Amino acid sequence: MGSGWVKKVFPGGNTCKGFYSFYDYIIKPDAARILVIKGGPGVGKSTFMKKISETMLANGYDLEFQCCSSDSTSIDGVVIPDIQVALIDGTAPHIVEPKNPGCVDEIIDLGKFWDEKGLTSKKREIMECNREKGQNFSRAYRFLKAAKDVYDDLDAVYNEGLNVGKVNKLIHKLLRKIYGRKKVLLRPGEERHLFASAITPTGPINHLDTIVGRVEKRYILKGAPGPFKSRVVERILEAGIERGCDIEVFHCALDPDRLEHLLIPDIGMAVVTSEEPHKYEPKPDDEVIDLNDCIYKPKLKRLASVAEYDWKLFFELLNRAVFFLNEAKEVHDEMESYYVPYMDFDAVERLRKETLQRILSFAPVNKSPTF
Repeated sequence: MGSGWVKKVFPGGNTCKGFYSFYDYIIKPDAARILVIKGGPGVGKSTFMKKISETMLANGYDLEFQCCSSDSTSIDGVVIPDIQVALIDGTAPHIVEPKNPGCVDEIIDLGKFWDEKGLTSKKREIMECNREKGQNFSRAYRFLKAAKDVYDDLDAVYNEGLNVGKVNKLIHKLLRKIYGRKKVLLRPGEERHLFASAITPTGPINHLDTIVGRVEKRYILKGAPGPFKSRVVERILEAGIERGCDIEVFHCALDPDRLEHLLIPDIGMAVVTSEEPHKYEPKPDDEVIDLNDCIYKPKLKRLASVAEYDWKLFFELLNRAVFFLNEAKEVHDEMESYYVPYMDFDAVERLRKETLQRILSFAPVNKSPTF
């Protein structure tokens, strides 16, 4: 049996508003089973999910990895769409509690496998790590807020030369291309909100290829900074929802109020915003829309030095935020080292195998699992 496809998204992110969560959109509340994994750092939550994922992939299931914005090597969740099962890390900062306990949601507590007496001997060190990690995250978020303020000034610069009429014409043309004569329905579509990219301890990361790589048609929006790209995405979203399309909406990693990308599986289409720091290389059949064509460039000449300074300052602030995110990760790694010696990982492995068997029980009878 062939290997499945892995789609990678971020359910939460380090933003100008602090840690921002879309965890309620990981999977619908009426899923077959939602397994919420609890436990402290270093207890093996991510490894638990990754090992189960390996078996499901080997059995041909497509997966959706909910990637961790604070550690690019870790995952915060796994969704198996074919059988509507999800495993979710339910610990801070993304606290997840069962909404329909027993019938849908259940808690898997890996904390029951640690030696409480041993951990108590490391109480002072663990508490100090928690304090220091919190301070580093707070500093990172302050720099991200400052970076967002500078980016807003860039928006203002490029907005001065914007031809609103051209933008509106472009939007109407795009809507005709995307939706054709598809009518407005009495049942509106549903929205699912996530991040396609994240500001991580190693810098900005995106997984756009795993999200839009398999759709039939992609529209790539490129051009200078400015709220007009987000405005185009918003209009396409509104029109699709009116026409009954279920749409995945991907938000800006820096500013979660700003929309960047859309995935519309109903019509095999995606809209991708390509700009720093998530440039997207167009494929041969992609349609590229350059929104710079909607800017009257002579108006911007007198503000060229302002834009140049803003760009430099923006990346300085962004890099400083990344520095403190990395500091927070190093402290987190130290905190994990206090938990690892006091964990019974053999017991965790036994529970993982039991959990895998239960997940496979949701598989169709015509699937023959391999191990």
